[in-house]
Amino acid sequence: MKKFILTILSLVSISFANGNVTYNIDGKEYEGYYSPVSKTAPLIFMVHDWDGITEYEIKRTKMLNDLGYSVFAVDLYGKGIRPTELNDKIAQTKYLYSHRDEMRKRLNTGFEEAKKLGANVSNTLGMGYCFGGSAILEMARSGANMKAFVPFHGNLATPEGEDYKNTKGKIVVFHGSADTVVPFSEFASLAVELEKTGINHEMTTYSGAPHAFTVFGAKSYREDADKKSWKRFTEVLEETLK
Repeated sequence: MKKFILTILSLVSISFANGNVTYNIDGKEYEGYYSPVSKTAPLIFMVHDWDGITEYEIKRTKMLNDLGYSVFAVDLYGKGIRPTELNDKIAQTKYLYSHRDEMRKRLNTGFEEAKKLGANVSNTLGMGYCFGGSAILEMARSGANMKAFVPFHGNLATPEGEDYKNTKGKIVVFHGSADTVVPFSEFASLAVELEKTGINHEMTTYSGAPHAFTVFGAKSYREDADKKSWKRFTEVLEETLK
C-alpha cells in the first residue's frame, strides 16, 4: 500500500512538472510552461511573443524536446492574461518596455522557477520571438548567466542608459531584411554596439522576410526564412550547449 501511494505521488509530481507551472511574483500569479526531457538535458529558456504563451510557443517547445532539450517558457504577463486584441497586446508590451526593472524581475523570477523545478540552468540558452526577442536581449544586458541569447525578429534597439557590458553569453540574431516594424538601422546599430563592446555575436538577415516571419499560419510567415533560421538555430544549440 505504501509503495502504491509513493508511486501515485511520484506520478503527480511528474505531471505537475511537465506542463503549466504556476508561481508568484509580488502576490500575483504567473503561469509558465515547463517541458523537461531529463534532469541533465540542456535548458532552453523561452520568452513568448506579445500574445503570451500560446500554442505557438508550445509547438516550438515540442520541436525542441524532440531535439533533446528541456524547455521553460516564462510568463511575463500573469496567469490568464493572454491578449487577443491588438490594443491589449500593445498595452501589455508597452508597460514592460516602459518598466524595464519589472521586465527583468519577471524574467529572473521565471528563471529561478525553472531552477526550482530541477531544470539544468547551468547549461542554458535563452531565446524569444518578437516581443520575446526584445525581452531576451534585456536579459542579456542584465548579466543573466546563460551561454547564448537568441532573438527571432525581435526589437533590437538598446534602451537609453543600458548596454551589453555585463552580457555573459553570445548574441545570435535572426532578422528579416523586409521587416518594417524593426528597421534595418536597428540591426546595424546593434552589430556596431556588440562589436565595440567585444560581445561574441552572429547576426543573420533573410531577404523578403517581414516581421514575425516564423509565425506559422500568419500572413507574415515565410517558410524559407523560417526553415533556414531554425536550421542555424539548431546548429547554435549543438555548438553552445555541450
